[in-house]
Amino acid sequence: MPAVFVHGVPETPAVWDRLRVELHRDDVIALQLPGFGCARPDNFAATKEAYVAWLIGELERLQSEGPIDLVGHDWGGGFVLRTVSTRSDLVRSWVTDIAGMGDVDFEWHAVAKIWQTPGDGEDFFTATFSQSAEDRGALYAAGFSIPLDAAVEMNRSMDETMAGCILDLYRSAVDVGIEWAPEFHDIPKPGCVLLADDDPFLVPELARRAAAHAGATLTELDGVSHFWMLQDPVGSAAAIEAFWATLP
Repeated sequence: MPAVFVHGVPETPAVWDRLRVELHRDDVIALQLPGFGCARPDNFAATKEAYVAWLIGELERLQSEGPIDLVGHDWGGGFVLRTVSTRSDLVRSWVTDIAGMGDVDFEWHAVAKIWQTPGDGEDFFTATFSQSAEDRGALYAAGFSIPLDAAVEMNRSMDETMAGCILDLYRSAVDVGIEWAPEFHDIPKPGCVLLADDDPFLVPELARRAAAHAGATLTELDGVSHFWMLQDPVGSAAAIEAFWATLP
């Protein structure tokens, strides 16, 4: 019975490393999004629907290992909510920290809007790559209160391939809330929405409303920001395991 974790942007599976060691199970699988610290497959569109199709394919491949507990962060959480909206048969349970993406009133944060704008997004990454990974990591560590080594490693993994995937992904998702909300309701498998109370990219009210529509529980993570799994791996693991403990 594997627990399958899906990372977000601009990350790799390493974002889960500190949390994984705090979990009391040894069947944890951290998937790697195509183009994120690895090659982008030939002809892979890197749109939101392409990533959802990829995730569904990975879950289908893992079905023989037993019922799946699916966990997603950031865009990984978005792919989770879309997957359980359309293929809930593939999981035993699900966890996401971006349920607001499944609400019609979802609106992108300022950086996302830059990435969605042709020219501005490319300029953003040109400026980004003009700085060292160490300098960028120091900004991440200070801004999100996460360990410096993890922040630097995250920035070392960023490259032109990842940047291209990020731009294609965000430009495919300008109206994601409007497109995905109609099917994100009454999900027939147990779900948990994690709400990090200091996450600057989220609107708490949308998360609560979307959780209610989906029939999911909501767990607030106090005192943590966007990278809750790095900022408080012990508390974050405990919150996820508390949800798993309620499952039949």
